[in-house]
Amino acid sequence: MIANTPPPDLPPPDLMTALGRMGLAVPPGTVGAQLTGGVSSDIWRIDLPGGPVCVKRALGKLKVAADWRAPVGRNRYEADWMRVAGAAVPGAVPRLLGQDTQAGALAMEYLPPERYPLWKAQLRDGIADARFAAQVGQRIGRIHAATAADPALAARFPTDAIFYDIRLEPYLVATAARHPDRAKALHALVATTQATRRALVHGDVSPKNILAGPTGPVFLDAECAWWGDPAFDLAFCLNHLLLKCLWTPAATVGFLACYTALADAYRAEIDWEPEATLEQRAARLLPGLLLARVDGKSPVEYITTEAPRDRVRRVARALLADPVARLAEVRHAWEEELAP
Repeated sequence: MIANTPPPDLPPPDLMTALGRMGLAVPPGTVGAQLTGGVSSDIWRIDLPGGPVCVKRALGKLKVAADWRAPVGRNRYEADWMRVAGAAVPGAVPRLLGQDTQAGALAMEYLPPERYPLWKAQLRDGIADARFAAQVGQRIGRIHAATAADPALAARFPTDAIFYDIRLEPYLVATAARHPDRAKALHALVATTQATRRALVHGDVSPKNILAGPTGPVFLDAECAWWGDPAFDLAFCLNHLLLKCLWTPAATVGFLACYTALADAYRAEIDWEPEATLEQRAARLLPGLLLARVDGKSPVEYITTEAPRDRVRRVARALLADPVARLAEVRHAWEEELAP
């Protein structure tokens, strides 16, 4: 977990107590700094004698304008996702140092921003590295493949209700209420996603949760961890690469190259079901997620006027009305909308 380093401050006493329960020594006078990033947790860098650690505590009410609530017990499953994903793909997650159920908090290694820049910040600045995007797709695909091969993991993630509360309801169900003529299609996506149980899903594979580490992408913030449909992770991340074309238009060609590189690398890892079957679910889910980022409970913060929102709506609504089976077809529809 990273952010710009603010001046030191005294962390909340209950977080310090939680660290003690995790077995991490916290001397009197220990300082830290509250970090930015995300809407669902309090995040701190705490400077322990052995070096800084990152402590994350789940919030019951998320920091958005809508009334969006979620159980704090999700922190436990985030820690479990980190354990499983780190074993499947070493280096793909920060090292987990401890987890405290009582406080809904976990501690992990602190990754300094000078060595682990945030992928979202790079995309904002127009840095479109298709090779890195392919690594993102490859690592997520490998995590899915490793977990799909171990279905006993499903019992460790009884998080259907959490996933619905944090992902399906605020994104697809809330968007259906804003678009009643597309509600049937959006609710069908919810039903398909809920019914598909293939692998361990991160649930928030977004550039804001991916660090560009020296040996490849590092994934953060698995609060939505769920045994379910791996197509959700693929569609969720590809959606952000489409939306970034509206944030940094000059890099559109590069972002679309990243989209294709990520999808191709991910497809190469699929061995748990027919590749075309998963791709079709992702291609049909993606327009629902696209529309959700302008009309759901968690709109992207960088699309601030109606003209670009309407571009999203035109493409997403058309694809919801006439679904496609290939991710390249979603890209083509987006390219046509963006063409001068």
